[in-house]
Amino acid sequence: MGRKWNNIKEKKASKDANTSRIYAKFGVEIYVAARRGEPNPESNQALKFVLERAKTYNVPRHIIDRAIDKAKGGSEESYSELRYEGFGPNGSMVIVDALTNNVNRTASDVRAAFGKNGGNMGVSGSVAYMFDATAVIGLEGKTADEVLEILMEADVDVRDIIEEDESVIVYAEPDQFHAVQEAFKNAGITEFTVAELTMLAQNEVTLPEDAQAKFEKMIDVLEDLEDVQRIYHNVDLGE
Repeated sequence: MGRKWNNIKEKKASKDANTSRIYAKFGVEIYVAARRGEPNPESNQALKFVLERAKTYNVPRHIIDRAIDKAKGGSEESYSELRYEGFGPNGSMVIVDALTNNVNRTASDVRAAFGKNGGNMGVSGSVAYMFDATAVIGLEGKTADEVLEILMEADVDVRDIIEEDESVIVYAEPDQFHAVQEAFKNAGITEFTVAELTMLAQNEVTLPEDAQAKFEKMIDVLEDLEDVQRIYHNVDLGE
């Protein structure tokens, strides 16, 4: 499972290269979560989760506060949550999650990003069955054995614990996300290198050099779309 985490790191590093874009996308996600429930993370689990993710991306406080204040102010701006599934070069698989206030625009943009870069859109369910929804939480300063002991003492079950480089990565069922974090926080761990609910491919594929170049171009184009929030795929991008 460790190699799958490399893809998350690659995606995160790519997004970190354009902080204004990632901050803007978090602003929308925070606004939507705050508007759909109480604008208080202690009583709104969806908002709490988004804020935990935002912390790992170093989203500035003023971005967060502005999005929550907008929701508190009764803004009528509404967004739809959409998921697109498709295929990239050589049959690679891609899932695209979006938040949009213009469904037709987003569908057209995503379809064009696939079609112009060696891919094609699929129907709902054509790809997602090859991915598993997974909570991924990473931290530094502990060994895998120490992390396992913390989770066992808290009676929290997880799928796997992997040591990678200087980090320990915990993979768990999505509904265990907050339980894992609370176990760590009760043990004095408050900083995380990653805190994600993601879709991990059951099997990764390695593409030939030319196909990988097309695939990476397609992912770049998708990530540049204003409405696209997250992208999952089954391609091993290597180290």
